Amino acid sequence: MEKTYSLTAHYDEFQEVKYVSKFNSGTLSNGLNLPLPGAKQRPGRGGGEPGGLPRWSRREICLLSGLVFAAGLCIILGSMLVLKYLSLEQEWTCLEDCEHKKTLLKASRFISGNIDPTIDPCSDFYSFACGGWLRRHGIPEDKLSYGIITAIGEHNEEKLRRLLLQPAKRPGRDSAERKVKAFYRSCVDLAEIDRLGAQPMIEVIESCGGWDLAGGGGGGGGAGWGTGPRPDFNELLYRTQGVYSTAAFFSLTVNVDDKNSSRNAIRIDQEGLTLPERTLYLGQDEDSVKILAAYKALMERLLSMLGAHNATQKAQEILQLETRLANITVSEFDEQRKDISTMYNRITLRQLQRIAPSLHWKRLLDRIFNDNFSEDEGIVVLATDYMQKVSDLIKTTSKRVLHNYMLWRVVASLSEHLSTAFRSTIHEFSREIDGTERQLELSQLCLAQANKHFGMALGALFVQEYFSSDSKAKVQELVEDVKLALYRRLMELDWMDEETKGAAQKKLRHMMVMTGYPEFLLNPEAIDQEYGFEVDEKTYFRNILNSIRFNIKLSVKKIHKEVDKTAWLLPPQALNAYYLPNKNQMVFPAGILQPTLYDPEFPQSLNYGGIGAIIGHELTHGYDDWGGQYDRYGNLRQWWTEESYRKFQKKAECIVKLYDNFTVYNQRVNGRLTLGENIADMGGLKLSYYAYQNWVRIHGPERPLPGLKYTHEQLLFIAFAQNWCMKRRSQSIYLQLLTDKHAPEHYRVIGSVSQFDEFGRVFHCPKGSPMHPNNKCSVW
Repeated sequence: MEKTYSLTAHYDEFQEVKYVSKFNSGTLSNGLNLPLPGAKQRPGRGGGEPGGLPRWSRREICLLSGLVFAAGLCIILGSMLVLKYLSLEQEWTCLEDCEHKKTLLKASRFISGNIDPTIDPCSDFYSFACGGWLRRHGIPEDKLSYGIITAIGEHNEEKLRRLLLQPAKRPGRDSAERKVKAFYRSCVDLAEIDRLGAQPMIEVIESCGGWDLAGGGGGGGGAGWGTGPRPDFNELLYRTQGVYSTAAFFSLTVNVDDKNSSRNAIRIDQEGLTLPERTLYLGQDEDSVKILAAYKALMERLLSMLGAHNATQKAQEILQLETRLANITVSEFDEQRKDISTMYNRITLRQLQRIAPSLHWKRLLDRIFNDNFSEDEGIVVLATDYMQKVSDLIKTTSKRVLHNYMLWRVVASLSEHLSTAFRSTIHEFSREIDGTERQLELSQLCLAQANKHFGMALGALFVQEYFSSDSKAKVQELVEDVKLALYRRLMELDWMDEETKGAAQKKLRHMMVMTGYPEFLLNPEAIDQEYGFEVDEKTYFRNILNSIRFNIKLSVKKIHKEVDKTAWLLPPQALNAYYLPNKNQMVFPAGILQPTLYDPEFPQSLNYGGIGAIIGHELTHGYDDWGGQYDRYGNLRQWWTEESYRKFQKKAECIVKLYDNFTVYNQRVNGRLTLGENIADMGGLKLSYYAYQNWVRIHGPERPLPGLKYTHEQLLFIAFAQNWCMKRRSQSIYLQLLTDKHAPEHYRVIGSVSQFDEFGRVFHCPKGSPMHPNNKCSVW
C-alpha cells in the first residue's frame, strides 16, 4: 500500500490514504490501489459499507483542508524568501561591483586630468605626467609653492581644524585634548593678542637685561622667569639656550650618541645664523644682496617696535657679527659636512673648555641640566674648528654687541607669536625673499603652531577619526613587499662583494618600521603626561613659553637614560616620512598614508608608484652617502669593505655629475648637496617597480582603468611622477637651490626615470632618447 504523510507535526496522526480513479466506470487503472474482485476487503475507517470506499467525517475533511492550506502557504513563503535572498545577493554584488567601478573611474579621472597627452613621455616624462595639472593650477597668494602633495596637506588640515573646533570630550584640567583646543583658541584670539601688542616680548627683553644691558636686572616678573642680578654674558647665554631654546653661537641638544646608539649624549654643533644659509651674508650675487637688505630692514623695524634706541646702528652691529659667524660656518653641502665620521668628536667637558675657553661650559651645562657634571663628562662636538673660532670671536667682540645679538636671536624666534603689526612686518620680509603675496590665514597659522607644540595630542584625535588599524596593516604589508625587493636587489648587485652584501642584508632585517601612529596614542592618560604644563585660552604668548620650557625639561631628562628606539620624531598627522640612521628606523605617519599617495581602494599600481616609491626612498637612505655610514644597530661604524665602498662612491659620483647638469632659471642644481636624496629617489622608484612586479606574480594582473590606454606598469611610473607635480614661485627657487637637499621636482622625476632601463622598455622609448639615454647612472 502506498503511503503519504500529513503535514501535522505528530507522528501518531500519520495515515494511510487510498486513492480512487477519477473515472467512475469501474475500469481499473494501473497503479490505483483499488480492491480487486473477490479480494477480501478491510472495513472502511469511516464505517461505510463493507467492501466500499471509506466515508470521511466533516472534522477529518476540515483538518485535511487546513493541512493542505498550511503546506501551500509554507511553500509560497519559502519560495518568496529564497527569491528575496537571491535578489539581495544580486543587489549586494551589484553595489559592490558598482562601488569598485566608481573607484576605478575616480582613479582614471585623477590620472588623465593630470597628464598632458600631447607631450612625448620619452622626451620629458615630468611634463607628460604633470602637464595637465600644471596648466590647471596656480600658486595661492599665501604660498610659495603648490603641488598635488600640497592638496593632500590641505585635506589633512581641514580635518584637523574641524577636530580642534569640537568641544573637548575630556575637559579635565590635565587633559591633553583640552589643552590643545585651548591653545588653538588662544592663538586665534587675535583681539587679545593685539591688545597686548609688544608687551609680552618686552617683558622677555627686560628679564634679560634690556637692549645694551640697559635693563635694571631681573624685572621680568611678567615673563615669569624670576628676578635676579643684571645678566652678564654667560647668564644671558644660559637664558637664550636653556630658557628660550634658541641657538646663539652654537646649537646645544640632547640626541643619540652616533657611536653608541643605546645612550643619549649632549651634542654641540655650529649654529647661530638667522638667515638660512651662510652665503646669503656674503653678498656674492644680486639675489643675496637683495635678501640681505630686506633682512637688515626687518631687523631695524622689529628692534624699533621693541623699544631699542638707535635701531639702525644696533641692526648694523648685529648683522656684522652674524656675517663674522657666516665666515667661520661651513656650508651644509661642503664635503666636510657630508662625512659624519670626520665630524664626530667625543671629548670631555675639560677638553671642551680648552677648545673654547671664552665660555664657562661647566656652569652653563650644570644650570641647563640641573646637574653637577664631572669634568670628565662626555660631550659630542660636531664642529670642533668652528667652536675654536667662535670662542675667539666672542673674545674680540664687545659685550654690548654680544648681548644685543643674543637678544635678537630670541626676538627672531618669538616675534611671530606677537600682534598683527609684528606679523605684517615679518610677512614684508617673506614677500621680498620668496614672493608670497598674502599671509597665511590665522586659522592656518594657529593650526601649524598646534601641530608644533601639541603634535601628539592633536595626532591622537586625527587617528581616532581618520585612520583605521586596517589601513595600518595594509601599509605594513606594502612596506614588507618593498623591503623584500631591496633584499633581492642586494643579492643581484655585481659591484658589492659578498661580505658587504651580508652586512647590508642584516641591516635590512634589523630595520625598524613604524606606520600610522605610536600605540600610546590609544591611551588618553599617556598622552596627558606628554603635556605637563599650564595652558590658558587667554594667554597665547605665555602658552608658547610654557611649552618651550617644558620641552627643555623633557630633553634634559634624557641625558642619562637609555635611548627609546620606539619614540616618534613626528606626530602621526605629519605629511612626511623619514629614516633615522642612528636608530635604523623608518617611520610613515598616518598623515602621508592618505589619498592620492595611498588609497586602499585604488589599483595597486598607483599605490606602489605613490606611497611605494616613498617607502623605497626612505629605505635606501639606510645605504646612501650619509645613512650608509651607520650599521644595523644605528652605530656610526664602517661596515662596508674598502673595495665595495670605493665602487659605491664611483657610482654616486655619476649621479652628482648627472644632476650638476640640470638648470632652473639659469641656476645649476647642486648635485653634491642633493646626492643622498637623488640616490633615494632613483632607488625608491626601482624598488617600488620590482615590488609591484612581484605583487602581480602573486595576485595576477589588475583590471585596466576605464578610459585609459596605459598599462599598469606605465601607471606606476605616472603615479610616481605625479607625486611631484609642483609649481614654485621664481623668487623661492633661488633659496631652494641654495638650501634644499632635494632637487627641484622636475628633476626628481626625470633624473629617476631616465636612469632606469625598465622605464624605457615600458614606454617603448627609443635608445638614445632623453628619457632612455645610452649611458645611465645606477646604484640600486
